[in-house]
Amino acid sequence: MFEGQPQSEIDALVKADPEFKQLYQRHKTLDKKCMDAELGVLPIDADTLAQMKREKLLAKERLQRLYDQKVN
Repeated sequence: MFEGQPQSEIDALVKADPEFKQLYQRHKTLDKKCMDAELGVLPIDADTLAQMKREKLLAKERLQRLYDQKVN
């Protein structure tokens, strides 16, 4: 998700910022569920998958904003 950014900065934000940590974990969970659904491992309908993808994108955008605020 944070290609090009040092993992140490991400880890520090996860430890220091509860909102960042919650969003980061939520994004990871949604990412796994979306991948499982696309592989056919997690049986869900197309509408649910689309909703999960939208939620994942919103979490990613919020994480990026938080990261930019804290690091820059």
